Parts: sequence; C-alpha cells; structure tokens
Amino acid sequence: SAVMQHSLSHYDINPLYTFLSDTIGRSNTERLFKLYQVGTSKKWNGSAVFWQVDSNGQVHTGKIMGYDAKTGHRLKVPHPHVCWVHTELRLPGFNLCQCFFGEHLLVRYSDKTVFIVESEKTALIAAHFMPDGLWLATGGKNGCFNSEAMQVLKGREVTLIPDLGATEQWKEKSALLSGICKRVVVSNVLECTSDEEQRSQGLDIADFFLYSPSKRQILHQMIQRNPALQLLIDELDLELIE
Repeated sequence: SAVMQHSLSHYDINPLYTFLSDTIGRSNTERLFKLYQVGTSKKWNGSAVFWQVDSNGQVHTGKIMGYDAKTGHRLKVPHPHVCWVHTELRLPGFNLCQCFFGEHLLVRYSDKTVFIVESEKTALIAAHFMPDGLWLATGGKNGCFNSEAMQVLKGREVTLIPDLGATEQWKEKSALLSGICKRVVVSNVLECTSDEEQRSQGLDIADFFLYSPSKRQILHQMIQRNPALQLLIDELDLELIE
C-alpha cells in the first residue's frame, strides 16, 4: 500500500529506531527495519509502525506504537501508546483480520525454522541476535493466534517462545498448530533462565538479549554450540507437541 511505502522513512523521529541504533548499531537497525518493513508515524511525536503484510504481499494493517528512545520500552503513561493505522485513516467498513508481523518473509526463507514470539519488537531483536531462525510475532498474547492465521505455517518447523507467564496458555493453543505444521515445539528457554522477579514482570526473550548481559551470554552460548538452534530443543527439555 502507498501509505506503507510512504511510512518507511523519517527514522530520525522513530524512537525505536533510535534506541536500537544505539544498542545494536545503525546499519543493523536499518537492515532489520527494511527486512520487516517497519515504518514511522508522526503520532506522539514519532512512533513505530509495525505493518502486517501477509505471504501474498497484501497489507492487512499497521500497528502504531510509541516507545521511549532511551530505554526502548513502550510508552504506557498516561495511557498505552498503541493504535491502528486503519483507525487513524478512518477507513469505512474496515474488517480487521490480523496476520503475523514478518509473515511476508515466509516465502523468502522457506527452509528456516520459524520462531514465534508475542511482540513485534522482540521479533526484530531476536532476528538480530539469532538470524538462523525466521522470527514472527503474533502481535500480543492472542493477536493473530487463531487457526485461520496459522494456515500460512503449513509444513513448517515451528518453535513458540512465549513471554514469561504465558507458557501454559501457549501450550494449550499450540494444539491449533499440530495439524498444520511439520513440527511444533513450545520453548521454555525463558523459564529455564529466569528468576521469580523476572517471571512476575512477564519478560520476553528480547529483554534477556538487551538488558541482561549474563543471560544474553547464556543464550548466546546455547546458540553458538549449535548454530542450527537444535539445541533449544535438545537441551532445554522442550515438549514436542504431537
């Protein structure tokens, strides 16, 4: 869509772009934003737009989210800074049907293991630190986690990495995938490397990469010992959902 193309610029006012540039470098950030087609909105003096583009190249919508350029955390005060492009454009009779964030990459990387997380920001960060996998986001605990949206994963090997505290819920939901995917695994990599406080905060894998150097090293070592990420499955006692 023309609106999407137009938004893929003005990264100087995009707080998430600023934060990631300071954290993983500008060229890495630029590459990720291009790959995932992340845009910029003027709303809230600059915010990120996570476009949902399906595997046929159709744009479903974009989610606009405000971030703090210094911490990389979402703006939640005095209200959650999140809204939808279709709402902002006041599109009449618009019917929201969400797809994965990053779904347009499925065709390009047809042989990569698919890793699914909740948040779009997490998918971007994990794609930088663990480029062997193809990282998609559901856009929230429920987001596009429904049997219709999941059909695009037909025949793929899929690993779900729920945020801390959401593991049980995602295990239940993973049954949706067992008939579609070649293999489905629910990872408890975070449960294995977290403490009580981190669990209560509901952290995600990006938090470990970005804010916890020691945890990041543990994850890195796990991954480096086996670049194919098979290790996540072998050593972390993952449950294979038949």
